[in-house]
Amino acid sequence: MTQEKRPVTLITGASSGIGAALAHEFAANGHEVVLIARREQALAALADAIAAKGAWRPTALRADVARVEAARDIAEALEQRGLEPDVVVNNAGFGLVGTADTLDRAEQLAMIDVNVRALTGLSLAFIDSLKHRKGGILNVASTAAFMPGPGMAVYYASKAYVLSFSEALHRELKPKGVRVTVLCPGPVPTEFQARAGLAADAFPRILKRSAEQVARDGYRGLKEGRRVVVPGFANSVATTLTRFAPRGLLLDLIERQQKGRR
Repeated sequence: MTQEKRPVTLITGASSGIGAALAHEFAANGHEVVLIARREQALAALADAIAAKGAWRPTALRADVARVEAARDIAEALEQRGLEPDVVVNNAGFGLVGTADTLDRAEQLAMIDVNVRALTGLSLAFIDSLKHRKGGILNVASTAAFMPGPGMAVYYASKAYVLSFSEALHRELKPKGVRVTVLCPGPVPTEFQARAGLAADAFPRILKRSAEQVARDGYRGLKEGRRVVVPGFANSVATTLTRFAPRGLLLDLIERQQKGRR
């Protein structure tokens, strides 16, 4: 007799920032969590912190999602442990400030590998178990997804892909019982900003949300089956306005902002 696998919530980029906050949020709501990131020590510390709150101790899997074989390796590791996802959270990602002609080409292609290819691969890798368990996918994009981004061209474009892909997947999988939500946070004070080369005061305070606030909004949005979640009233208004602003005006505005953020 085949033993029934345990359902788990798979979270990439879980070692810090929004990913760690999402891990706490899902665990606090009764989910058994699998943490995916490259930093093994940070994952172990996060697993300890979650278990200390009385939740099921998460499984920590050290993996680089940018590797072509990452989805296959993660699936095999879960199979060995008798686990299968009922929720997949694609949070891993990074950005770089600078014009495309001055930034390192390899780093920009690596950004596409993480932000686009890995997210797509993991969104599709566990479709069968998500259908079986009537689960969901939470993809983390950004308010950058709604506009062009001179000064961070590849990053903005990668998040536009995440938004478009996730919205389409939402429509395709909803009739099959799978919820797909794309979370589009504005500025969040995390390691992301330092990695990207953004100044600590690069964004107006009114647009900022904590990682914990973003995680709560994302979790609630997924549970409610919402297609798009933009945390914070100011960010929601800003993304709505971009739909009506002339594209040339947006390009000028974003370019000026990016120059002031370095």
